[in-house]
Amino acid sequence: METQRIADASRGLRHVFLHDLVLTASIGVHAHEQRGPQRIRINVDLGVLDDGARPLSRAPVGRDELSRVVDYEALANRVRAIVAAGHVRLVETLAERIAEACLEDPRVELARIRVEKLEVFADAASAGVEIERRRG
Repeated sequence: METQRIADASRGLRHVFLHDLVLTASIGVHAHEQRGPQRIRINVDLGVLDDGARPLSRAPVGRDELSRVVDYEALANRVRAIVAAGHVRLVETLAERIAEACLEDPRVELARIRVEKLEVFADAASAGVEIERRRG
């Protein structure tokens, strides 16, 4: 599977990502899915305005400070909290919630979210959805 590049100097975007986060979630529309949690895999790819694209803070470009970047540890914790918040019927809904949370950061221009159920079919590695949302 080939996906479109996100990092792009001409658009002033860097690619921040969180790949293959495997969590246990209460998700699904079927009765057997509502009886207990199941394993899901989440991938988050963000197009983030690079410091050179426009001034984001008073810190000069190149300063080695966490405050001037999107923190992927905070991102992982936010995704975990969204998944733990309660039962969701559709993987699409979960993906939308994660994308919305990512776009709350004004530096994030693009959020590509992939949510996969890992134990749906015995003869398939996963089933799920991938969405892409852009600011504006």
